[in-house]
Amino acid sequence: MTQTPTSSVIQAQDLGLTFQTNDGPVHALKDVTLTINKGEFVSFIGPSGCGKTTFLRTIADLEQPTAGTLTVNGMSPSEARKARAYGYVFQAAGLYPWRTIGGNIKLPLEIMGFSKAEQKERCARVLELVELAGFEKKFPWQLSGGMQQRASIARALAFDADILLMDEPFGALDEIVRDRLNEELLKLWARTEKTIGFVTHSIPEAVYLSTKIVVMSPRPGRITDIIESPLPKERPLDIRDSQQFIDIAHRVREGLRAGYDEAAE
Repeated sequence: MTQTPTSSVIQAQDLGLTFQTNDGPVHALKDVTLTINKGEFVSFIGPSGCGKTTFLRTIADLEQPTAGTLTVNGMSPSEARKARAYGYVFQAAGLYPWRTIGGNIKLPLEIMGFSKAEQKERCARVLELVELAGFEKKFPWQLSGGMQQRASIARALAFDADILLMDEPFGALDEIVRDRLNEELLKLWARTEKTIGFVTHSIPEAVYLSTKIVVMSPRPGRITDIIESPLPKERPLDIRDSQQFIDIAHRVREGLRAGYDEAAE
């Protein structure tokens, strides 16, 4: 497929995914229809096992849908992967302990065949973006958990893909560190103008970060609500005390509750 001249970056239509297991089929996703446009910050929220991560993995061609259609930059997920259309940040930082921070960031660039000079330039640039300049010679064990996650984000940014997929990257961090990284992520998004898909279990995190919030039901994962956020792009942390923020959070909770009610029927 060729890339289409549209602002749509990710397009899912009636997407479904069923895993075949020894205990019978597991219906992970059902009838998921969603458009993500260029430059949006889209969060996926729902109960554990609802298919949030599975959907992100289908975008990344780590899982293959069993129904419906999915395109990434007008291509199939497989073609998008080969075109290096996205960077992926996992729940754990996944840094190799025997490589320095700089060495970890350069690893995908080495695999892709970038020159050493280009690797050095890109590494320095992304470390500056995530506020880790000067830490390239440190090893992962010398950094805090939050700093390791920032290094993981830097690695995903190093080859400058337009799409950044993030699977609950701050879930294991304490609230204070998480708040700071949320602020830094918004600044990073504003500077890079990338399209971000973000999985979270936190309602405040989803509301604070997103231009669009996708609320999902218990398995089989379906979309119960898509909320276009009216919040301004620049968001201080204290915006969470505003009535507008509280109203959006309430709507997310209602969407989650509706998903449970439908699943129980």
